[in-house]
Amino acid sequence: MKLPRLLILFLFGALILSPNSPILAEKKHSEQKKETTKEKSKKSAKPKTKEKDKSKDKDKPKEDSIYNSSLVGGLKFRSIGPAYCSGRIADFAVNPKNHSEWFVAVASGHVWKTVNNGTTFEPVFDNNGAYSIGCVVIDPNNSAVVWVGTGENNHQRSLGYGNGVYKSADDGKSWKNMGLKDSRQIGKIVIDPRNSDVVYVAAEGSVWGPGGDRGLYKTTDGG
Repeated sequence: MKLPRLLILFLFGALILSPNSPILAEKKHSEQKKETTKEKSKKSAKPKTKEKDKSKDKDKPKEDSIYNSSLVGGLKFRSIGPAYCSGRIADFAVNPKNHSEWFVAVASGHVWKTVNNGTTFEPVFDNNGAYSIGCVVIDPNNSAVVWVGTGENNHQRSLGYGNGVYKSADDGKSWKNMGLKDSRQIGKIVIDPRNSDVVYVAAEGSVWGPGGDRGLYKTTDGG
């Protein structure tokens, strides 16, 4: 017996939409399988992320709770030594009538003068046969008169020696050797504030040997 075409289509549709339909059951099974596969892939991916995070944590330096980068980030390294034997300032003298004018005695490099409170310096003792300076003093009664003792007074393994005492009467423009040429090291020069012709000189003599001009010397005629 032949069934009408419309009835056949109706029966086929009812079969597909039925809850117990093998077609729907297969579709549902495939969807469940896909969801299971996705969950497995997510679970397998999570441990890898954790492992990466752990490796990153190992590479990061542990910061102290008190001393951390935010606290010391502004600090910079600077050299604190060892110091070289050059550049040693042995003494300096300031003009009592003009505090912007100084004379600086350098143990390893002559006498320097500033007239602008230390903004710039110029050398004033380059051609007198001695580079090492032990002391410098300005006459308290006449600021144009400057005394210099050559030969540094710092006792160490490496030190320069001088050739006596010098005096300038024109504010450091020219110099005259006043004696004690064998003193080698001059420790101190003191001018009597009551009488500029009276000057005391402490001469150390040779550090490494006997003899020479050593001891406390005095002049009463300005050298």
